[in-house]
Amino acid sequence: MSSINFNTNKIHPYPFDIPAIKFAKDIDLSNTITFLIGDNGTGKSTLLESIAFRLHLPHLDGSDYIKRSFDAARTLSPYIVLKWAIQRSVGFFFRAEDFGDYLNSVNRTDAHIQESLGALQNEVPKDVVDQIKESANYQLHHMRKNYGQELDSFSHGEAYLHIMNEMINQRGIYLLDEPEAALSPSKQLSLIYFLNQHLKINMSQFIIATHSPMLMAYPGATIYEITDTGMQKTDLENTDHYSVTKSFLNNPELYLRHFD
Repeated sequence: MSSINFNTNKIHPYPFDIPAIKFAKDIDLSNTITFLIGDNGTGKSTLLESIAFRLHLPHLDGSDYIKRSFDAARTLSPYIVLKWAIQRSVGFFFRAEDFGDYLNSVNRTDAHIQESLGALQNEVPKDVVDQIKESANYQLHHMRKNYGQELDSFSHGEAYLHIMNEMINQRGIYLLDEPEAALSPSKQLSLIYFLNQHLKINMSQFIIATHSPMLMAYPGATIYEITDTGMQKTDLENTDHYSVTKSFLNNPELYLRHFD
């Protein structure tokens, strides 16, 4: 994908008034890694969701986009214009917020099936009941098929990295929305290493919304900073994320003394 443009002059109502949508005019996405950064509420996630919806990329719990959280993307879909250098039909859309929802949904379905089969517990051998339960739980089957095993056997952060290893495994377009959410600093380094190794052998493209200065420091990446007044390419050292984090770590007392 070489660029994105929202072909509309609408600036209201929602979601047209979101900065990331309002200022997404002929945005260059030609780099292998592009970071979208900005304060909460600037629309980074909405922009990624709109791209994912338009491309119909698979996401954590399947490939449909019927959730209410994609309502804005549906509204924006007629206005989004994507230009291509090499069109790719494969990829994956990872949203940190989907992970908990997905596990909870699988567990709720499992509990419901367990309750439904309660009458069989004393009539049929346990291994037969377990087989019926697993066959009935499509989501559990989907999890094992796509990710190799049940994700709640991992820690939160390890599951994130496992999902990426399973789903980011060929040339494609990959959209990651705050992938650092459950990752420790060392696991963020693991993610950076993973991206680097993937791009050595695949002509893929990553568009990543993040608050992590560590991820933003990926060599050669493009950074777009979204504010209430625009959407501009910037260098890492000029971002608020970098300057505030560095300033605080250099002298936390300077900040904390104002909280007394």
